[in-house]
Amino acid sequence: MSETRRPRGPMGHGHGMRGGEKAKDFSGSMKKIFSYMSRYRFRFVLVALFAMAGTVFNIVGPKILGKATTELFNGLVGRIQGTGGIDFGKIGQILLFTMGLYACSALFSFIQGMIMTGISNDVTYSLRKDISGKINRLPLKFYESRTTGEILSRVTNDVDTLQQSLNQSLTQLVTSVTTLVGVLIMMLSINVWMTLAAILILPVSMGIISTVMTHSQKYFQGQQKYLGEVNGQIEEIYGGHQVVKVFNKENDVVEEFEKVNQKLYNTAWKSQFFSGIMMPVMQFIGNLGYVMVAILGGFLVIKNAIEVGDIQSFFQYIRNFTQPIQQIAQVTNMLQSTAAASERVFEFLGEPEEDQTVSNPVDISGLNGNVQFEHVQFGYNPEQVIIHDFSADIRDGQKIAIVGPTGAGKTTMVKLLMRFYDVNSGSIRIDGHDVRDFNRSNLREMFGMVLQDTWLFSGTIMENIRYGRLDATDEEVIAAAKAAHVHKFIMQQPGGYQMVLNEETNNISQGQKQLLTIARAILADNRILILDEATSSVDTRTETRIQKAMDNLMKGRTSFVIAHRLSTIRDADLILVMKDGDIIEQGSHEELMSAGGFYADLYNSQFERVTRTAQESA
Repeated sequence: MSETRRPRGPMGHGHGMRGGEKAKDFSGSMKKIFSYMSRYRFRFVLVALFAMAGTVFNIVGPKILGKATTELFNGLVGRIQGTGGIDFGKIGQILLFTMGLYACSALFSFIQGMIMTGISNDVTYSLRKDISGKINRLPLKFYESRTTGEILSRVTNDVDTLQQSLNQSLTQLVTSVTTLVGVLIMMLSINVWMTLAAILILPVSMGIISTVMTHSQKYFQGQQKYLGEVNGQIEEIYGGHQVVKVFNKENDVVEEFEKVNQKLYNTAWKSQFFSGIMMPVMQFIGNLGYVMVAILGGFLVIKNAIEVGDIQSFFQYIRNFTQPIQQIAQVTNMLQSTAAASERVFEFLGEPEEDQTVSNPVDISGLNGNVQFEHVQFGYNPEQVIIHDFSADIRDGQKIAIVGPTGAGKTTMVKLLMRFYDVNSGSIRIDGHDVRDFNRSNLREMFGMVLQDTWLFSGTIMENIRYGRLDATDEEVIAAAKAAHVHKFIMQQPGGYQMVLNEETNNISQGQKQLLTIARAILADNRILILDEATSSVDTRTETRIQKAMDNLMKGRTSFVIAHRLSTIRDADLILVMKDGDIIEQGSHEELMSAGGFYADLYNSQFERVTRTAQESA
């Protein structure tokens, strides 16, 4: 195909976000993301090893510092009693050794942080790459049932959430668990009874964590869902802001936005409330344990069961013991957000795809462009058939016009021809080959399209035309522009072919956009052309220029022209008149006018309307 980019503007946004979208279970979502990351298992092992090594070095530090405190205490007592003094040399050695341990800990933590950052970036890069590929493999009906903003939210917000939470939560989880186990071992090595007093806070802590997780998961899931809805609505309304203003619907739009935004607000503040309340509650419980250990430690020092330095070490360990519990609690909240985002991403990646390839596909080289419709029957829903029995035989190089009232099925025939949808029964053949026997990408290489809604993107005019055939030279691009009668206009612009079209491509007129898309289609040089109401939104003078460009485009090619202005298709080799999904008349313009049927009535009514409009203007 010569045109594949998503059109700019308010069209093509579907019918809104699906309602009642429910989240899958937490464990299932986490299994999917961990399974996806299994390709990085070696780097994950390195992260775990460096995280544990850094944590172990950090854990050993307080006990060694305790020895320095004991040495200082014993020296002071000895000086008071006159039996000795403070050994500053030994204390200095202990402190230097401790500094070395903390330096090693910092180095290992830095290395694991670098590796984990690389993993999280690679995961999100792979996810976005997979999503991008998925977008091209999904059937057209998927996009017709969802807003553009909702789909974009999967690529941006949900993947960003995964990146941030993975980068923070996984290493934090490894570090916290290692710290918890290591601190527990060090505490036991100091005193069993003090350790038992400290771990009494664990059941209370785990109970709070479990309760918060149970209540907060639905709010994190709701936050991701409503964020997608808000993005979808904003993108849709922004794309159609001119229509909103014309119909004075600003207040209605704001009111609808407020409803969705209020839902997002309600779920977001609740999820953040549960996330924020975890730390102060855990700190309060940790302080209770701190007080218990302080009382018990003082008693044991009086009984000479432990040394003063051990109390100092234990106080540091008790603080380090409650901190990983708090961090684990925070990680569980982040994992809730991770699960909510991953389920939306993997739900998208799990959507049913079109079959892109077939076994023994037909080779498109050498095909001429003969098209046969054989008793085609189709409905977007099987129970609602809109094309009942469509048959036509089109020869290579013919210009075929498809006319009829709105809703007759004209554009639907084009979608079937290009296999955006498959027929319910019957067949469509190109040079005798069923379109279902082609690989979809190869089939669409045979088609060029020029639509009423132009497909242009932010870039230079040269780049927009060359999009029809990326290996075209500048001379070929210019030749295509001349054939499309747009070269003169381009040369009048600042920069000529290097003029940059802006993001919304609204710095040129609608007719000029249409001529550029025709130049792109001429450059692509496809065997079969589809022109869908390409002149319906321009003035008569511009229509004449576009018509001349299209005549150049259609020379020697099989062309399907869908037109409301019947005056533009009088020279068609065959006119198919559709009504209610069936061909009710077919023939040349003269034959159909002589028959005096539906086409003649349609043409005469348009001619009378044009004449009346001209008289009123005069």
